[in-house]
Amino acid sequence: MTNRVLPVVHNDRESEARTPSQPLLILPSEARDAFDPMPVLPPVSPREADLTRIAPGRPRASGDAIVVTGRILDEDRRPVRRSVLEIWNANTRGRYSHIRDLANPAPLDPNFYGFGRATTDDDGVYRIRTIKPGPYIARTDIGWWRPPHVHFSLLGGGVRLVTQMYFPNEPLNEKDYIHMTVPADERSRTIASAVQPDVFQFDLVVRGRFQNFV
Repeated sequence: MTNRVLPVVHNDRESEARTPSQPLLILPSEARDAFDPMPVLPPVSPREADLTRIAPGRPRASGDAIVVTGRILDEDRRPVRRSVLEIWNANTRGRYSHIRDLANPAPLDPNFYGFGRATTDDDGVYRIRTIKPGPYIARTDIGWWRPPHVHFSLLGGGVRLVTQMYFPNEPLNEKDYIHMTVPADERSRTIASAVQPDVFQFDLVVRGRFQNFV
């Protein structure tokens, strides 16, 4: 699995700590760990792919319901089959249902848990329903607002890859310090395509020059 060197952005200490200081070596294919689907016990239920309701029959969460779909691919654009994809995002007011977001003044949504899972099919396709997240203030000292985004975690081959998806035409995208760590000519790979007003396509490439796990 290869990586690329990202420029250091001093306003985001966490991203700075994650950024390699030297160019990384490209491993030959025979030396790489295989990125194979990770066995899941118990199996992922299709209900876990719908974040808009905590459980069947419960009220729908507030905000705009959207579909996020796409394919998981390797460096040769082959599908990564039967792999577990986790997804989480803030609610429509920009707050996470997590203890570490207690300082956020935005209200919680009692009908939105904000975390789900899905398994890719034989074509590497996933499909998840969620609520479009709202922006939130990340650092008040520098006025850093995070744009709407969705987090992804992919499990396979004994490793966990994490990235995030941005929405198109969001004014806060180009002011986001995490988004700015991606070279300008590659940022389009972190932004979903609006297939329909409520359907967004986001393909994930797990390795190689076109990988978009950052």
